Amino acid sequence: MDRLPTHVFPMCLIAFAWQHPRYRLVLIGNRDEFHGRPSAALARWDDAPDLLAGRDLQARGTWLGVSENGRLAAVTNVRLPEPPAPHLLSRGKLAVDFLRGDAGARAHADALVPTLARYGGCNLLLFDREHGVYASNQPQARSQSLAAGVYGLSNAALDTPWPKTTALREALADWLQAADERFEPLFDALASEHLPTDGELPDTGVGLELERLVAPAFIRNPEYGTRCSTVVTIGHDGAGRIVERRFGHDGVPLGETALAFRWPERAPA
Repeated sequence: MDRLPTHVFPMCLIAFAWQHPRYRLVLIGNRDEFHGRPSAALARWDDAPDLLAGRDLQARGTWLGVSENGRLAAVTNVRLPEPPAPHLLSRGKLAVDFLRGDAGARAHADALVPTLARYGGCNLLLFDREHGVYASNQPQARSQSLAAGVYGLSNAALDTPWPKTTALREALADWLQAADERFEPLFDALASEHLPTDGELPDTGVGLELERLVAPAFIRNPEYGTRCSTVVTIGHDGAGRIVERRFGHDGVPLGETALAFRWPERAPA
C-alpha cells in the first residue's frame, strides 16, 4: 500500500470499568494517529487549568481528558469505508465541550444527541461522579446510560467483539480481579502487538491489508501508529491518577507524564 487513506483513521482503543468495587472508574486506552499530526502531551491546559488532557494541535480538541470539576470524556471514531463530508466538525471538540461545561453526563448527552450528525462517525464516553453515558452517531444518533461493569470500545459500537477490543477488556477485568495496584500490566495489554488470524478480523469495508494494519492493540508503522497509551483511575473518594506514555514513528518511546487530581464530592447537575 503506497499511501494510507486518511479517512479511515484515526483509531482508538479503550477498555473501562465503571462503578467497580475497587474504583469508581478505570479507563485505559490507545490513541492511534498519523505521526505527522501535531499533538501536545498530557498536561494541565493553560487556558483551563482544571482540565488534564493531551491536545490535538491541529483541531485544538482532545481524544481523552479529565477535569477536576468531576468529568471525564473520551472519543473514538467509527470506521467507515467512505470519506466524511468536508464540512463536518472535529470529534475532539465533543470531549472538550463536555469537560469545560457545567452539565452532568446525562444532561449533556441528552442535549448533544440532536447535534451529533454535525460530526464525523464517532463514539463518545461521558462520565461524572454518578453517571456514565455512551453516545454515538452511527448508524444514527443515540445515547445510553451505562450500568456498572467492564466494557470495551474501539471503532465500532460499544462492546463490538473485535479481537483487540475483547482482549483489552478481559485484561482490565483480570487486573481488577487480581487487586493489582501497579499500572504495568495495563500498559502491557495496551502494548500488545498480537495479530489475529484473517478469519478473526472484522470486515469494515476498508480491505484486508488495512484490517491487518489496525488489528493489533499497539500499531507500529512509520507513517501511522499508536501515539500514546493512557491509564486513568478514579477512586470512590474522588482521588485520581492519569498516566500517559507517548510514542513516535515505529513505536519509539518519547516520554511519560503522570498527574494526580481529585474530583469534588458532589456531581455536576
